[in-house]
Amino acid sequence: MDPRSLPPVVALLLAVCSLRPTSLAETVHCDLQPVDAEVTYVTSQVSKGCVAQVPNATLEVHILFLESSRNPKLIFQGHPGVNTTQLPPFTTQKQFLDWAETKGPIASIAELNDPQSILLRLDQAPRVPSSCNPEPLTDMGHTLEWSPLTRASVRGCHLEGVPGHKEAHIVRVLPGTEAGPRTVTVKVELRCASGDPDAVLILQGPSYVSWLIDANHNMQIWTTGEYSFKIFPEKNIRGFVLPDTPQGLLGEARRLNASMVASFVELPLASVVSLQAHSCGGGPQTSPPPVRTTPPKESCNQELLLSLIQPNCSKDVMTVVLKKDLISTLRCTITSLTFSDPSCQAEDRDDQFVLRSTYSNCGMKVTENVVRNEVVVNLLSSSSPQWKKVHCINMESLSFQLGLYLSPHFLQVSHTIELGQQGFVQVSMSPSIPELMLQLDSCHLDLGPDADTVELIQSQTAKGSCVSLLSPGPGGDVRFSFLLRGYMVPTPTTGTLSCTIALRSRSLSPDAHRTISTRLNIVSPGLPDKGLVLPAVLGITFGAFLIGALLTAALWYIYSHTRPPGKREPVVAVAAPASSETSSTNHSIGSTQSTPCSTSSVA
Repeated sequence: MDPRSLPPVVALLLAVCSLRPTSLAETVHCDLQPVDAEVTYVTSQVSKGCVAQVPNATLEVHILFLESSRNPKLIFQGHPGVNTTQLPPFTTQKQFLDWAETKGPIASIAELNDPQSILLRLDQAPRVPSSCNPEPLTDMGHTLEWSPLTRASVRGCHLEGVPGHKEAHIVRVLPGTEAGPRTVTVKVELRCASGDPDAVLILQGPSYVSWLIDANHNMQIWTTGEYSFKIFPEKNIRGFVLPDTPQGLLGEARRLNASMVASFVELPLASVVSLQAHSCGGGPQTSPPPVRTTPPKESCNQELLLSLIQPNCSKDVMTVVLKKDLISTLRCTITSLTFSDPSCQAEDRDDQFVLRSTYSNCGMKVTENVVRNEVVVNLLSSSSPQWKKVHCINMESLSFQLGLYLSPHFLQVSHTIELGQQGFVQVSMSPSIPELMLQLDSCHLDLGPDADTVELIQSQTAKGSCVSLLSPGPGGDVRFSFLLRGYMVPTPTTGTLSCTIALRSRSLSPDAHRTISTRLNIVSPGLPDKGLVLPAVLGITFGAFLIGALLTAALWYIYSHTRPPGKREPVVAVAAPASSETSSTNHSIGSTQSTPCSTSSVA
């Protein structure tokens, strides 16, 4: 290649670089100054160290070189026995290491500068060398984590030209010496007496870092990698590509309409980061609220989401269930789900979120007939929570009566009905509440295990021609009539009339349901007090058979003694046609009862 061709190429590249437009991040004017926010962290990065695997060792040696202004808190984990040894005087670190090797194989070495606490795990670390050779800026991984005594440097600034009082909190985690999947737990505590601040949390780190967020306030989240929330740790949300420079992150905060950076901190690769801030945006808003920037192509349908919140009410308990697949279909991401009492949070149960409380907890407001509360939904796409009023009808304060009458005047309740008789049924509620309306969902008459159930009402519709829905009573009582057929084999003597009712409100939802029942005596026609039981039927049948046999024997005796003598003719037996008798018998076997006035039953 001709060397003379190189300068034009270099000159061309420089020209391209000089013509590149200056980004917004590089023009952001933000004078970062110390602020009163506090950031602590736990990390496995040490200034110098190593980890080794020492299998089958009877005694393994862990060495800590500490430069400390006071005695740190040292926690051992993973082994029941730890020995402490008085050290001989050494002048060099090499002398000390040579002496330590005489005690046993060295499993770890770490140099720490002013630690506040140290967690040393004594179980064997996977995928590490067999010997320990200290290296600068080492990641101790699973073996050692520590928290510095000195607080991290936290700075902040005002972003000029941005109206409003939205604040940004920026945490930048620097890459470690080893690239591997890591989860950083970020705990954020904003101490705001005025309620939820308008805030955005920006988390930037290496691509292999994911985030687990635990915040006491609702915030907009903007991260690299993936993130999830402590309340829903299994729900991973994809983040965004963010700048990897301080100026770039300040420009990102301005693009998200933040008027101030309340905290900005850069940390080594950490496992836990705790942020406490007190500013909370300050003062009331004097200008229109900023336009919120939401993730692209992610528009949560909040109206439909709130419509899914319908409580289930049973046995003094209100339960709200939200299916995760429906939430995902609506493109919504829930960061928290609570009752009006924020301490009552939803449980993450596989494919659904379950919010549950008794009527005496979680801010329930109990009146005579209705229990009310509010469900609070915090969404990723909104800085303000969404509220949905919910209620349960207090069924314990209401009583229901199911009565059988033998006339359409509904004057006297009866507990006995005769086969072939028409019955009139009324369902009433006390006290009578104009706001609540009774409806019959279903009714049936159970005649015991030897007979089929008589269906009277199904899906609020009369079942068969022998059932009629009647006009409501004066107090809104629900009424219907039915005709009980007159022939059954075996003949029932008792039955249970059961009805499922729906209690509907003209202004509230959902409906409440209750099943009520009453026992009935069933008698045959002409026997008002009791039915014709099986022993009586057998007795009558046996008596008739015995009388018939005696009469036949007597007639044969008279005939045989009074007949004139003569040649007797042979007796020929001819089988009579069985079509009519057989068909009638088969007709009565195997048929089923489905309506009150059908004429066949199981024999």
